[in-house]
Amino acid sequence: MNTPERALLLSLHPRFATAILTGDKTVELRRQRVAVPPGTPVIIYATSPVMALTGTARLTGVDTATPGQVWRRHRTTCGISKAEYTAYMDGAAHASALLLDSPRPLSSPVPLNHLRATSTFHPPQSYRYLTPQALRQLVAGHEAADELLDQLPTPPAPARRPAPLRSAALTASAPRR
Repeated sequence: MNTPERALLLSLHPRFATAILTGDKTVELRRQRVAVPPGTPVIIYATSPVMALTGTARLTGVDTATPGQVWRRHRTTCGISKAEYTAYMDGAAHASALLLDSPRPLSSPVPLNHLRATSTFHPPQSYRYLTPQALRQLVAGHEAADELLDQLPTPPAPARRPAPLRSAALTASAPRR
């Protein structure tokens, strides 16, 4: 499996962020198709009144189908009632169930004012992607920075070209000019 080179930053109401981080909710829903490879790290941003990065999880898969099919398959793990689901999905042609595991709450949430101290960070309405470098900049200097960054993939090192081999036999048989 390829290591994802970016993380998925999800904005969630605090109720859902907490439920994911306690393991009570293992499916996050979206009204559109979401194409994210399994193994992608997920960073959880809890919206107002918390307004902070609160933890991480790992994406194990995405189930995209009609809203009715997604409800039937994931109703026991998505953390909302049928009425809430119906209201949320009203008018949507597709639904995506983001399957999550390995929740890890941060020992110290990273508040929005810290995230904005080094950049023009705006929490996404739904989700966005972050490279490890972008996240490193956002959390630099925060006490939970190392804890959070340890959850992310390490970008692969650039490939090195091996030095050409020079054997004595090749050197000796080369014509002289």
